[in-house]
Amino acid sequence: MVNRVLVALDVPTSAEAMVLAEKLQPHVEGFKVGLELLMGEGPTIVSQVAALGSPVFVDAKLHDIPNTVGRAAELLGSAGARWVTVHASGGREMVRVAAEALNEGSGGTGGVLAVTVLTSLGIYELAEMGIDRPLDEMVTSLARSAAAGGAEGVVCAVTEARLVHALGLGLTVVTPGIRPVGSSASDQKRVSTPEAAIRAGSDLLVIGRPITSAPDVVAAAIAITEEIEAAVSAT
Repeated sequence: MVNRVLVALDVPTSAEAMVLAEKLQPHVEGFKVGLELLMGEGPTIVSQVAALGSPVFVDAKLHDIPNTVGRAAELLGSAGARWVTVHASGGREMVRVAAEALNEGSGGTGGVLAVTVLTSLGIYELAEMGIDRPLDEMVTSLARSAAAGGAEGVVCAVTEARLVHALGLGLTVVTPGIRPVGSSASDQKRVSTPEAAIRAGSDLLVIGRPITSAPDVVAAAIAITEEIEAAVSAT
């Protein structure tokens, strides 16, 4: 079975996270540790989840001066992170330092994923921030900068996945904002179904509430994985 699902463990405690991770580990590719869990429990939660044997995507969204970001990335790598996110808007040098430090901290197994434009932002929110560049242009520009800095991949909306692959930079494309048909978009602006994500070229799909808030989390994960498998076969 094709499996590209990273389950977002968007819960406040390690106890809740580990219950979910232990149930879902046989059925998904890996797990995302986001800011809520990371800030509440510290980097030890990364080690706990990684000990299950699946890759851990630490969605820290680091954005600071290169030296500070590098130290944080190295610590997360030593805790067991397979991927760590940084904001591509921090610049090529920040991405470069983060990638090198994460590689060092993880013993050569970790890679940086650069966040292009948050999926919670739409054209109106960007306009309020004084950004009037076309969204597609922003994403491709940031992806090029991230690749030049040594990022393994980027995080972008499904609607921009094809654009990133078309650049020919060999970047892994990770897409959040995945919602099966009938699910609420919640606080996301640019959302897509698992099938649409696969057709657009997403390599890894970050999925949270449609799985973790389901009455039966295992059944929800299996259903989504089967949808992904069918979409991959069709393409």
